[in-house]
Amino acid sequence: MTTADDILDSSSAAPVADNARASSAAASDMAVSVIIPAKNAAAYIGEAIGSALMQGDVTDIIVVDDGSSDDTIAIVRAIGDPRLHLMTNDSTGVSAARNLGARTARGDWLVFLDADDRLRQGAVATLIEAARAAPRAVLVYGDYNTIDQDGRAIGRRDLLKGRRKPSGQVLQQLVAGNFIVNGGIMLVRADAFRSTGGFDISLRYCEDWHCWCRLAAIGSFAFVPAILLDYRLHASNTMSATVRTPQDFFPAVARVFSDDMILAKLPESAVPQLRQAAEIHLVTYAATQAVRFGRYRDALAYLGMIGRRSLTSLPRSAAKIVLSYLGI
Repeated sequence: MTTADDILDSSSAAPVADNARASSAAASDMAVSVIIPAKNAAAYIGEAIGSALMQGDVTDIIVVDDGSSDDTIAIVRAIGDPRLHLMTNDSTGVSAARNLGARTARGDWLVFLDADDRLRQGAVATLIEAARAAPRAVLVYGDYNTIDQDGRAIGRRDLLKGRRKPSGQVLQQLVAGNFIVNGGIMLVRADAFRSTGGFDISLRYCEDWHCWCRLAAIGSFAFVPAILLDYRLHASNTMSATVRTPQDFFPAVARVFSDDMILAKLPESAVPQLRQAAEIHLVTYAATQAVRFGRYRDALAYLGMIGRRSLTSLPRSAAKIVLSYLGI
């Protein structure tokens, strides 16, 4: 097992550990690394790893354990595949775990897969094809559907076939609201990710949104209309926990709208309106999650928060809440 200290004491361009990894990387001109942060993920980690191993275009899979006290490490060690590597992160948080994995990844592209989610068959191949079609993009992404804690499909996003999300220079749209949601539906150029500094370890929530915004400030994105991931909703999700409130997310808004890399690419006159849109987006998200977990009174209270910010935003937010009730 590799520890964080082992990596920090070695070169970032460490040699390939074995011939299997070297031959796998040579077989593709677009090597992909899957990074899976994990803490007490024994219930799901095997499924997540299995979904990554079945992707034929993956060079290596790096599981970064963040201080698990259950059988997570034992489960990872029991999986015998030369592409799989285990590291430890000493309970310093999911952002630090992802950053550690990214520093040691061999791939030119990165996938950030959560330990309770699972990639669909052919997901990475679909993203690689999209990346080849958009050679200037720093990030290519698709869509997801939702499953419950037992892996049963509960989402109906496949009913939205043909829906388009933004491509190209997407920064203004992205700072107004995170339309990507989950790192498991994307490929990120490893060099671009590292150049932006990775995930901000000071943020407890929405650190991924902030990271995607920094990436959007330096390059273009490309969207592929395909369901690539099963996103598991359960009470232990960081973002979906039954007690999560909009106030949990507002520090990320403050971080995004104080980031010089981001602000330098935004029209100054548009910043107040974009910030308000971001707040409304996150309150709406909190309301949709409240509905999914049966917290209808909280959802109504969050609608009130939206109305106090912008009455014109109420119909759109209410529509999203209704769609969440329908599993979309």
